[in-house]
Amino acid sequence: MTPEDVRVAMDVSRETLMRLAAYVDLLVKWQRAVNLVGPSTLNDVWRRHILDSLQLMPYSPEQTASALDLGSGAGLPGLILAIAGVKGMTLVESDARKVAFLREAARVTETELEVFHGRIEALPARKADLVTARALTSVSGLLGYTWPYLKPDGRCLFLKGRGVDDELKEAESLWEMRVTKYPSRTAPDGVILQLEGIHRVGHR
Repeated sequence: MTPEDVRVAMDVSRETLMRLAAYVDLLVKWQRAVNLVGPSTLNDVWRRHILDSLQLMPYSPEQTASALDLGSGAGLPGLILAIAGVKGMTLVESDARKVAFLREAARVTETELEVFHGRIEALPARKADLVTARALTSVSGLLGYTWPYLKPDGRCLFLKGRGVDDELKEAESLWEMRVTKYPSRTAPDGVILQLEGIHRVGHR
């Protein structure tokens, strides 16, 4: 998949595409020293990472003013969403080398966001409209991290794989929520998991 394919598929501006291209160039450069993504995925980086992140845009609340990307790693999907226009993004990452990459990527792409270096549990108190994550932990684990930081009317968007139904079944013993699943545009067995109305069982 080419940059132009992604631009057409997600209807992003040419300016945004240039900033995404600057991110990709930096990712490839840093990957030689820091393991940011699976090395084999760089051969299809625009589909595996850029489109995979951008596909969350249509499901992001229109009036998002604060967002959290948990276990951000290489900034996927949070940094890509911020480049595409999601406001108030904070990338949460505990690995110092990845934090250095995220800060440099924000500078190079001229993207306004916050990078928090530390464990999710150490994040200062705040409430977000949107929480995102990719390849971090199970749905139940994600909700445990998310719960203290999500507004009552906030939304979670998690990129998940084929085991999502088992993860949801496990989570239902601890959490009540409205679940919507959308098919992934980048993986035949992938799912965009949208969760809303989240609260602990017995804690309405």
